Amino acid sequence: MKIIKPVKGKHPQISKDCFIAENATIVGEVFIGKQCSVWFNAVIRGDVHFIKIGDKVNIQDGAVIHATFQKSPTTIGNNVSIGHNAIVHGCTIHDNVLIGMGSIVMDDCIIESNSIIAAGAIVTKNTHVESGSIYAGVPAKKIKNISKELISDEIDRIANNYVEYSSWFKE
Repeated sequence: MKIIKPVKGKHPQISKDCFIAENATIVGEVFIGKQCSVWFNAVIRGDVHFIKIGDKVNIQDGAVIHATFQKSPTTIGNNVSIGHNAIVHGCTIHDNVLIGMGSIVMDDCIIESNSIIAAGAIVTKNTHVESGSIYAGVPAKKIKNISKELISDEIDRIANNYVEYSSWFKE
């Protein structure tokens, strides 16, 4: 059973057209935009600071979105995919970003638009990922610039696919 509950009087606000899996957890000061999906075993904990999620964002199975108490909220833009088992913590992710499976984005990082964080990458505290780049490794470093084709072939394709996938569960 999904858990959607307030913490300290702050209730999650979720757009009506979102898909929230039956065993997802969303608590506290969380704002989720339109056409989003929160998949199986994903956790979004807005208990220690706010979490703002834009439109057409998919938070895949087992991902954890959290923040840092009274210091670092988490803000996620539009058209963002958070891969399976990724951790996004106290950071800012701009529009059109792919956070790869099993990756970790730590406190006070800024991930600019049209960027990819590779699967398994660890983006350490205070890292600034410039727009149009791919970061990979431990700790994550820039490995190359992203092409316009990769933006449409990966970032847009995945975000659009997850809007379609979520429709299958709304039937």
